[in-house]
Amino acid sequence: MKLREALETLRKEEKRKFKQSVDLIVNLKGIDLKRQTISLIVPLPYKIKDKQVCAFLEAKNSAVKTITKPEFDSYKEKKALKKLVAGYDFFIANAKLMPAVAGAFGKALGPSGKMPSPQLGVVTDESPAVIHALLEKISKSVKVRAKEPSIKISVGNESMSDEHLEANALAIYNTLVAALPTKKENVKNVLVKYTMTKPIGVEL
Repeated sequence: MKLREALETLRKEEKRKFKQSVDLIVNLKGIDLKRQTISLIVPLPYKIKDKQVCAFLEAKNSAVKTITKPEFDSYKEKKALKKLVAGYDFFIANAKLMPAVAGAFGKALGPSGKMPSPQLGVVTDESPAVIHALLEKISKSVKVRAKEPSIKISVGNESMSDEHLEANALAIYNTLVAALPTKKENVKNVLVKYTMTKPIGVEL
């Protein structure tokens, strides 16, 4: 089934009392994820949701929740650190502070996949214009991390148009395939689903 057709089919499912997420599932084959690391940041054509962003910067910035170096010690306790990591979708940092960020927050940010990344999240300029531009870019990006052969990632929600959902899904799929060792040969199958529906197989 084509992706657009599958999205149209999902719209006929029973309505729920909440806005359902639209998920793309890509099942992989012939790849050892212990040896082959797949960690991508994919820019999307259409924004999915507002992201909560926290920044580790040298000075306070009005555009974003900021933690400066003197405040790092406030998060030494596991409970405070856990609460911080859970409360934000994305973390950014000044490149100069990265060694200190890794030392103070790495144990929590690393496993959660939220460590500031050179791909999208490490800055050398803290000016409001640079931070604002980065926040705008983050709002239209998703992280794709493959820890197991089945990758599930939201491409939007049911309130978005099929056209926008399809464009986001294709952007994620094409970027992921390009990062695989043998490209499409590593893809077992692709499915799409709402939060509360069964998956539908699609051809991409």
